[in-house]
Amino acid sequence: MILEYKGTPVFYTDEGKGAVVVLLHGFLESSYIWADVKTSLAKRYRVVCIDLLGHGQSGCLGYIHTMELMAETVCAVLKQLKIRRSTLIGHSMGGYVALAYAEKYPDNVKGLCLANSTAQADSEERKLNRDRAIEAIKTNHKTFIRMAISNLFRPKNRKLYANEIKALKKEALKTPIQGVIAALEGMKIRIDREALLHFGPYKKMIIIGRKDPVLDYQTLYSQAKESCAEILVFPDGHMSFIENKDEFLKGLMHFIE
Repeated sequence: MILEYKGTPVFYTDEGKGAVVVLLHGFLESSYIWADVKTSLAKRYRVVCIDLLGHGQSGCLGYIHTMELMAETVCAVLKQLKIRRSTLIGHSMGGYVALAYAEKYPDNVKGLCLANSTAQADSEERKLNRDRAIEAIKTNHKTFIRMAISNLFRPKNRKLYANEIKALKKEALKTPIQGVIAALEGMKIRIDREALLHFGPYKKMIIIGRKDPVLDYQTLYSQAKESCAEILVFPDGHMSFIENKDEFLKGLMHFIE
């Protein structure tokens, strides 16, 4: 289904009945990544998947897609569906968007799960890496995207999940250059939202990959430990919904219950 938001198409799916679960994908992904998770969850819940701005079948809305702008888009979709309260599951960048949404609309949040994501803002080093990525995209976006996807997996899993990686790359290459850059700019300037993990009036869970090549395990675990969030640690990389598929789904089911 398509919602016109500020003149821009925003694609979403809405399946199942019951308590509402909203699935938000990460950078260079789309709602496509949730296919298996959605099928399982929709047997018991109403599941809404949204293509975030500049990704999947959703259009771009300016040169910077801030996490707040993406959160407003999520809100617009849920308003159209007449949904007030929901449990948000955000993978990586989707977690940043979920946090921005939870800060802006706390009464609408029943639960917040950060899957391979963080509530911290980018470090200075990380911001520099985002700028380097933007330059790389302008030079050769296809090479950047192919490398970026492979690098999300634990090295020893890259052969094991070769077919999944191939499919993810194919999907990621559909992302327009403007969408890629707008997301990187938005992630770079996002604010620290660690306070939400302490004081947010809803249940919280953080899913961490011990060998995550993108997020430092120790830093993330310390952040989670100090919060009042439930912690789920998997042995693999940044793509827990693929690398630890069954345990990931089991953890989500337990959290939503």
